[in-house]
Amino acid sequence: MWNNTRVTQLLQIDYPIFQGPFGGRFSSPELVATVSNAGGLGGYGAYTLSPQEIREADQQIRALTHRPYNLNLWVSDADAPGSPVSDADYALAQKVFQPYFEALGLPFPEKPAPFESRFQNQLQTVLDIRPKVFSFVFGVLSADVMEQCRRAGIITVGAATTPDEAVVLEDAGVDMIIASGFEAGGHRPSFLAPAERSLMGTSVLLQLVREKVKVPVIAAGGIADGRGAAAALLLGAEAVQIGTAFLACDESNAMPMHKQQLFSPAGKHTTLTRAFTGRLGRGLVNSISEDLTGKENAVLPFPLQSTLMSSLRKAAIDQQQWDKVFFWSGQIAPLLRHRKAQALMQSLITDTAAFFERPATTLA
Repeated sequence: MWNNTRVTQLLQIDYPIFQGPFGGRFSSPELVATVSNAGGLGGYGAYTLSPQEIREADQQIRALTHRPYNLNLWVSDADAPGSPVSDADYALAQKVFQPYFEALGLPFPEKPAPFESRFQNQLQTVLDIRPKVFSFVFGVLSADVMEQCRRAGIITVGAATTPDEAVVLEDAGVDMIIASGFEAGGHRPSFLAPAERSLMGTSVLLQLVREKVKVPVIAAGGIADGRGAAAALLLGAEAVQIGTAFLACDESNAMPMHKQQLFSPAGKHTTLTRAFTGRLGRGLVNSISEDLTGKENAVLPFPLQSTLMSSLRKAAIDQQQWDKVFFWSGQIAPLLRHRKAQALMQSLITDTAAFFERPATTLA
């Protein structure tokens, strides 16, 4: 049976289908519960939330499902924690980005204050909550934290963008590894080398990681339907993680225009850029991402670039200047078909099963 893998056995779920845990408040308890209740693994991205907000989200999820679900955090949530922006860096950012603020009638923001990491407080909250699954990106958990997870019965899942990262995660003791190909939407969760030097496609990364580690591997990036899921499983994945297709569903917290763009011809054009947050991430091409090509040295460290750009994003949304709003998306957006998470799950289950039930071993 295609759905009988080490992942489904360990998690006690029916189907090896994960919903990507969107950060930045794009996740919703309703989406998580819909996926988990349908036999997959719903995911909630909590890296921007306070401990109290994480507890509240967890309570809302538990009120909607009794099935396993995943809480996700960023091990590294700042590229220069506690460090102020230099006057020279701020001046360069102002020179490059001020025209966009002027176009929206906004004053250029003051220099962002230093950012203090929130990970430790968030981590303690997750350990207290004890979700069935705790996934993390941008790094590795300490041996002490891994031991606490094991004692609490929490299954740990790390994210790798290279085979070397996968080896580090396995050595740390994770239960599963997500192989995140560069086709995926959102931030590139690289942690051993710069993200620009860690750009492997999902199928290649999956095969290389499977050669290096013994723990189950979950394929992520460029998967939106049963054909993509079946291909990943045939290449050795024991589950797939699907982001953009679930982000486009009514149950996600993405704004209506974001979802509309994903289903539009704009979905054919994505790019990797640091312009909006300071970390490399994939989304739909817009006027700013086009203009900023080759000017990455003007971008502030994550998340100070997000702080700098926050008023511009709000004004662009208020004024409906959508070409200045960065909408996260993977490269697979042109294949999106479903606007309801339940329908998407059913299609994934039915279509993946159909490929494995065919007498000929073909994905045609």
